[in-house]
Amino acid sequence: MIDLPAGWLEKVQNIDWAEVKEKVQDYGPALQVLRSTWSRETLAEISQGKLFVPDEVINDAIGKRLASDPTQKLKRLTLKSHKDGKLEIMGETATEKPRLKGRIKEFVHRGDKSYVVYHVTSKSLPGHGLNSWLFSVLSLSMVERMVGDIQVSDSLPLEIKHNDIHIDCSKVLADSKFGQTEYRGHRLLDMLEIKGAVPKEGGIEFETELHVPDEVKDGLRAVLRDRDKDNKG
Repeated sequence: MIDLPAGWLEKVQNIDWAEVKEKVQDYGPALQVLRSTWSRETLAEISQGKLFVPDEVINDAIGKRLASDPTQKLKRLTLKSHKDGKLEIMGETATEKPRLKGRIKEFVHRGDKSYVVYHVTSKSLPGHGLNSWLFSVLSLSMVERMVGDIQVSDSLPLEIKHNDIHIDCSKVLADSKFGQTEYRGHRLLDMLEIKGAVPKEGGIEFETELHVPDEVKDGLRAVLRDRDKDNKG
């Protein structure tokens, strides 16, 4: 990861994205996506390597996904993080209540590789093909805080080996608006790395890293310098 200059994070947190978009029109599309995806607080946490996403935020995202697909069988789906690192998943259909408990073994996004591995320690699941759709909704809702809303009509590729459930998010993230947006020739998706995720009391803490190429870093510096000059003038 490229080291950023001292005070860079503080300046980014205080930036007025609307002013920057008007001043630097060439950056408009990328800045618009950043504004709608990352709040100042979210960017600060990602930059510092730890992003905590409360259960209620993820469950709200899950609820919106359920409501947008009237053909799916789930009436309700929620997760609950525990301080011992376990993640509990609770669902409800017209006839059954699927339930799992386990831990996030891996949660990785790096370049074109994006996947989640959930290790199940106890379960009560229906046997009618709901698993793939259920884990697709969970995985995308968990990552939404970092890459914004992701539209997908089909289930994500899923592989089950013993008690490990592997969900591949690579293609859907690459095809998302965030994944397709570039800043000075670099995808926003390549600037974000997710190294892991650990459930804690009340939410999930993601281990993150922000990669900023030299030309992007220099561009941001120029924007910040121009804005500082305007403020002094």
